[in-house]
Formats: sequence, C-alpha cells, structure tokens
Amino acid sequence: MTPFPPPLLFTEPWEYELRFPRDPRGPGIVRATLRAVLTAHGLRELVERAALLTSELTTNSVRYSDNWASVRLLWLHPVLRISVTDTNPELPEPLKPSAESASTELENGRGLFILDVLADRWGGCAIGEEPFGFGGKTLWFELSWGGPPPAPIPALAA
Repeated sequence: MTPFPPPLLFTEPWEYELRFPRDPRGPGIVRATLRAVLTAHGLRELVERAALLTSELTTNSVRYSDNWASVRLLWLHPVLRISVTDTNPELPEPLKPSAESASTELENGRGLFILDVLADRWGGCAIGEEPFGFGGKTLWFELSWGGPPPAPIPALAA
C-alpha cells in the first residue's frame, strides 16, 4: 500500500473548488465545506469572516443566477482568496449612501457593504460567453493571515 504524502506546510499554496446547483441548500453546504477546509489547514482565525462573506456571495448566486455556481478557495500565504462564480453576468451595484440606506429594511446592496467592511480586498468581473460554456461573473475577496503559523494538525485527525 502506498503511504499518504505528508500534509502541506502552512506556507505552501493550495486550492479547493466546489460547484453547486441553484438550490437554497447550496450556501449552507458551502459554509460547512469552507469551515472544514480552513480548520483543517489551521486557518481558524479566518473562518468566521470567510463564512459570512462567502454566505453573502453564494446566497446571491442562488437568488439571482439561473444555473449553477462555484466557490474557489485559494491559499497563497499569507492571503486567502475566495471567489464565487455564477451564470448571471450582472455585477451587483454598490449601496449608495443615503437616509434610505440606513434603514435595516433595505433589501439590496448590503452584501457589498459587508465586503467593504470585512474583506481586506475584493472585486469582481463579468465573464463573456465562451465556446461551449456559460457567461456569468466572478466576485472575489481576500483575507490576510495576521498571525504566526499554527501548530500542525495531523492530516487524518482533520
């Protein structure tokens, strides 16, 4: 039997991607997966912010897109980039500051406000239709790791 390779070092890059259908259960499945991945890689410090921001983006994908969406987690020490891609090519409009935007009943635009407040960087771009593919958009955000490398967790325990 071939032995497993050793776990990646904290500073080595890695990437995970999850594609999910347009289903209201999708964002919860993505959050659970994200929590498992970040915890296994010793990034507990980033879990809550990453889960909230990813939840905002994936919920909007399910709500406003007409097909699948995907989430990509990319670790390039010391930055975690999370991208959400869906088949709706329209980029969301930022919330315009006004007396109306102070209302807690405002329906749209809060996700970008939350990105502004909690993400270290964020952006997005439309994706043109490719041959045999879908058009759409990708929204992404980055969170920077601010601490020393965590104590390694054995791969099988994670």
